[in-house]
Amino acid sequence: MTSEVHEVGQPTLESKKPRQPRGVKLFLRDILIIVLVALLISFLIKTFLIRSFFIPSESMEDTLLVNDRIIVNQLEPGLMPIHHGDVIVFTDPGGWLDTQPVVAKNPIAAAVDSALGFVGLSATDSNDHLIKRVIGLPGDHVVCCNEFGQLTVNDIPIDEPYTVLPTTTSNATPETFDITVPAKSLWVLGDNRYFSADSAYHHQNEPGHEYVPYSDVVGRAVLISWPISRWSMLDNYPVVFRDVEDESK
Repeated sequence: MTSEVHEVGQPTLESKKPRQPRGVKLFLRDILIIVLVALLISFLIKTFLIRSFFIPSESMEDTLLVNDRIIVNQLEPGLMPIHHGDVIVFTDPGGWLDTQPVVAKNPIAAAVDSALGFVGLSATDSNDHLIKRVIGLPGDHVVCCNEFGQLTVNDIPIDEPYTVLPTTTSNATPETFDITVPAKSLWVLGDNRYFSADSAYHHQNEPGHEYVPYSDVVGRAVLISWPISRWSMLDNYPVVFRDVEDESK
């Protein structure tokens, strides 16, 4: 009887066979799976967590400039509460936006833009949304203006370092008002107060359409993502509203 003995460390005949290269089809399949998974993750992030918008108007200058790109946290207000001073993105509460003209696009460019918008890499619907700063929460008593031209919230005057006002006035808004914010609604103003069709503007010109329902809020703007030179987190100025928050408790 004979037996074969292999030295330790010596390869067998099977191990000496050259490994077959992976086929091109398998490689392409793996690439396709990776792309599809990445797109799915991006879509889920856009749908439930964050998404991108661009700024189409000057109403939030100098905080946000035209064509800035921003990242919006969509967990607010669904899972996280809205606070005074938050910069929020919301859909038209009714009559705030003019009808947008249909712009003809190259079919290929339109298809690419739609695909990028589907996964959250393009902000194709920014013109259908608005962005303002939250000044009044449900139940707040908001007045403009006191003898110093300031807004008061629940009888607390607030100094607003983020606003842009004409040099010819000290009034915080061009409109005067004395309102109490209804339940499940918000009172919002643009930082560029005299060039913003916001709650104060609509209160004066279209009474009944001045409040933003919670259900219209897409989320809170948290970051300027583009251009790189303007990369920064967006502040909700808790110090400005500290006494108001204390008064609301």
